[in-house]
Amino acid sequence: MTLLQLLTAAMPLFSVFILLVLLRLPARQAMPLSLLLSALLALLVWQVPLLHLTAATLEGLVIAATILWIIFGALVLLKVLLLSGAMEVIKQGFARLSTDKRVQLLIIGWLFVGFLEGAAGFGTPAAIVAPLLVALGFTPLSAVVLALVADSAAVSFGAVGTPVLVGLAQGVPGISAAELQQTALLAISIDIFVASFLPLLMVLLYSRYFSTQANWRYGLAATPFALFAGFAFTLPAWLVTWLLGPEFPSVLGALLGLALTATAASRGWLVPKPVTADNSLPAAENTPENTAHSSQIPLWQAWLPYALVATLLVLTRVPELPFRAMLQGLNWQWQQILGSELSVTVAPLYLPGTVFLLTALLALWLFKAKFSMLQQALTQSSKMLLPSCIALGAAVPMVRIFLHSDVNSAGLPAMPLALAELAAAHLADYWLGFAAIVGALGSFIAGSATFSNLMFGSFQQQMALQAELPQSLVLALQMLGANAGNMICVVNVVAAASVVNLHGREGEIIRYTLWPMLFYCSGAALVAYWFFS
Repeated sequence: MTLLQLLTAAMPLFSVFILLVLLRLPARQAMPLSLLLSALLALLVWQVPLLHLTAATLEGLVIAATILWIIFGALVLLKVLLLSGAMEVIKQGFARLSTDKRVQLLIIGWLFVGFLEGAAGFGTPAAIVAPLLVALGFTPLSAVVLALVADSAAVSFGAVGTPVLVGLAQGVPGISAAELQQTALLAISIDIFVASFLPLLMVLLYSRYFSTQANWRYGLAATPFALFAGFAFTLPAWLVTWLLGPEFPSVLGALLGLALTATAASRGWLVPKPVTADNSLPAAENTPENTAHSSQIPLWQAWLPYALVATLLVLTRVPELPFRAMLQGLNWQWQQILGSELSVTVAPLYLPGTVFLLTALLALWLFKAKFSMLQQALTQSSKMLLPSCIALGAAVPMVRIFLHSDVNSAGLPAMPLALAELAAAHLADYWLGFAAIVGALGSFIAGSATFSNLMFGSFQQQMALQAELPQSLVLALQMLGANAGNMICVVNVVAAASVVNLHGREGEIIRYTLWPMLFYCSGAALVAYWFFS
């Protein structure tokens, strides 16, 4: 591969990092520029036919529309809860459970995120939890950063096991059910040593950079409760993986963790000692007109929309139930786009955004709100969504061009595989140290751990053979790296920033989440080398 071809293959990575992170351009400017550069180089250097390039772009626009639908649904539900006063009731309920932001962060930011990831995945957790954290008094920036860091470990078994049951099962030729189970168990075993410490890392990040205390000691004081929250998820998740397989570890592990940490917080077990008031910037939405009905809504009723969202997501994603197949059967397909081999399918009723909108309508009825509140929620949500249309409308097509670049006249593999093969040629002897990074690269570009496993599963299998390493161990690191990549994935960052009206600060968000991502990848590699190789 020539230097120019290498530059072309790496352009989606370089351009995003340079424009978004180093030059600090907002995503609505950085992503169109990245798309233009990547498309031109793909056409001229990689020699991807113009028709195929256009088809990949159109496929990306359709996928971007589905992501925007998820964001829009999350925004409407959020606005209904804010305007009805339900969010203020939830905030007051947490104040009675614990006024300590560190404790609130671990219960909502870590475990509720884990549950939503296990139930739905695909950008749902951060879109729901980031605004909830803002309503509890966290700054928008801290809410997005911490929600993205939290939405990592649970991704192994997100959307009822999709990264394993679809990503690895279809991405690794000849892998058996027993090998899938062994890989999943290895991944969660490594996570006991690594992901269990992510809650502590989250508390430290919050304490040093986002709280009024602004020091590490404030975070370290919460170490016992943070470690308790970490192991309250990873240990039950390991047990569920061992007993039941990869479908429900995140769902059941997070549910049990929620019960344990909420009980501990209510009884004062392991919680840090209170210090002077820790108030992040007050939530901008907590205005008198938004809380007028709060006194009329009981706490259980305020939480009911979230309970409905969680229930509907689980019911529609469990393969054994009929709802999943029924909703996916009602779809729109675009086969052979512009005569190419590319196709895209959208099942509107199956998208989490539809669940959010349905729940918002039920919440209006539940809170006996006026129809004008729905109109207000729709108007406000539409205005907040506009900047994301540009960013995602460029980011996702760029990703699809990158992934579909295997169709070319230069006789080259797809760009991500070309980069991976280049790495393999020089790093085979040290592959345990780099396997997770490759998984993170896949999620960073594709915006999905499932797609990262699909894209790099067979490559990781070959690298395990070449480096004479256990296949299950290398694939487990691929899974964990794909989890970590979710923290810095542009699509996830834009989606989470959109729901708290934080447009234009995507690069700043990635600068915060980059270090936890590297901790996760390097920690997984070290644990794999020390204990499992």
